[in-house]
Amino acid sequence: SVSIPYAELPGFPALHVAGHAGNLVLGYLQGVPVACLQGRAHYYEGLEGRDVKMLVRTLKKKGCEILLITNASGSLRKEVSAGELVMITDHINFQGKNPLLGPNDEEFGPRFFPMDTVYDAELQARLLKSAEANNITLHKGTYISVLGPNFETPAEIRAFKTLGADVIGMSTVPEVLVAAHCGLRVALVAAISNLAAGLSAHPLSHEETLQGAQMGAANLTRLVKNFVGSFRDSQ
Repeated sequence: SVSIPYAELPGFPALHVAGHAGNLVLGYLQGVPVACLQGRAHYYEGLEGRDVKMLVRTLKKKGCEILLITNASGSLRKEVSAGELVMITDHINFQGKNPLLGPNDEEFGPRFFPMDTVYDAELQARLLKSAEANNITLHKGTYISVLGPNFETPAEIRAFKTLGADVIGMSTVPEVLVAAHCGLRVALVAAISNLAAGLSAHPLSHEETLQGAQMGAANLTRLVKNFVGSFRDSQ
């Protein structure tokens, strides 16, 4: 593999969040050519939609056809705790922002585009098959994205549960929007790092989310490797 720091790539954002290394890694996984973004652009860092577009559209220009996204999320369901994995089947954008605001770039996609099938059904089937092959429990759920950087209040979590959310985080939806706009097929797996506010007996912290995400790292690694390998096997 070849690892290129974002700092060496013109136009790429500088990242400041623990757990986001800020590298573009090119190579092969299970015999399949891949490009990996180690670190994403968060609005709460003061980054903008152009930063999200730069990251995702670079993958598109390099020839990627599928975008497999992972994140660390809080769970709104007590029965889905830290270390477990959730395949996202839909989302709610509660960030109040969209990276595609402003003039449309026709090179990448149309001004208006649908979102009802943004999470590709065939990719979801592959993820479920990969989870079954590795004896991994893969839940399904709806992701709600908030702006951050603060964690949510218990009242907000109750409201989001009423809206139909199962997991929550401060990222991901911007990348999904840019990917959908430029024609990338999208799959999303959330590694649960904690129970959301009001569902556990102690206050939330970033340290807890890092530790909780690490709990699911082994299963997530096995899931991703099997999922990616399935494209080699089907060629």
